[in-house]
Amino acid sequence: MMNKGMDLLSIHELSADDVEEILTLAADLKAKQKAGIPHKLLAGKTLGMIFEKSSTRTRVSFEVGMYQLGGQALFLSSRDLQLGRGEPIKDTARVLSRYLDGIMIRTYGHERIEELARYADIPVINALSDLLHPCQALTDLLTIREYKGKNLAGLKMAYVGDGNNMTHSLMYAAAKVGMNFAAATPEGYEPNAEVVANAKADAAATGATITITHNPMEAVAGADVIVTDTWASMGQEAEHDTRTAVFRPYQVNWELVAESGNARCIVMHCLPAYRGEEITEDVFEEFADVIFDEAENRLHVQKAIMALVMGD
Repeated sequence: MMNKGMDLLSIHELSADDVEEILTLAADLKAKQKAGIPHKLLAGKTLGMIFEKSSTRTRVSFEVGMYQLGGQALFLSSRDLQLGRGEPIKDTARVLSRYLDGIMIRTYGHERIEELARYADIPVINALSDLLHPCQALTDLLTIREYKGKNLAGLKMAYVGDGNNMTHSLMYAAAKVGMNFAAATPEGYEPNAEVVANAKADAAATGATITITHNPMEAVAGADVIVTDTWASMGQEAEHDTRTAVFRPYQVNWELVAESGNARCIVMHCLPAYRGEEITEDVFEEFADVIFDEAENRLHVQKAIMALVMGD
């Protein structure tokens, strides 16, 4: 069970029961919000949101989520914090712990989040690092449940594109719920070897499999869900042209979707999407309902996480 005061840095550190608890509460809070039933589980609580890497969806979803839970969120950019002027993270962590009830951080190096969590006395939520994006991967699980039913064990998730933070967190998420996972990336863009080893250990416990390949057609064969992400993440803009050439065979188009051999296969994208690059316009629009449900579900999943780790 999730305990008050827990950090959420990586899905690998959660138990299968923790994941289930987050998804169940997220579905419940979503139903309450749709029905207009108040759920002020964090009345009087304040979340500090540290953005060293900017984002539309992350800021809006956390800020609105805290408001709907009866609490308040403070937006802190690196310009607003002494961190931007060289204060050690361990000092920022200890100071903020005296004022706030939780910290959400979106940054580059994952070690920065780990250090923040080590020194903070309050829960720290990873809203994205270069290594992991757990809130998005949990959101993807909630979305898949809405389309495929509650039991995800034995379903297949295929990821096609860059071996990045999304690949890593989706691999962990799939393993925890018993989904088979296959990732296809170009050579030189494979997922982190340590993450793959961790995910394989998690998968062994749930009877799932983890496959890493360079062949997109192989990855999507038999898939129930195909996921992709932008080819050049924030901070990699200079590599855009090089990457576009390398990643061209990894585009999610109708030819690739057909290779799943599954008429009920759905396509997901955590946005922002670059049509004509990682996904074609027509495939994106065909699955727009899924993709925007996925975007909305960030709100509900993050509310569940905050309620579980910051609630009384």
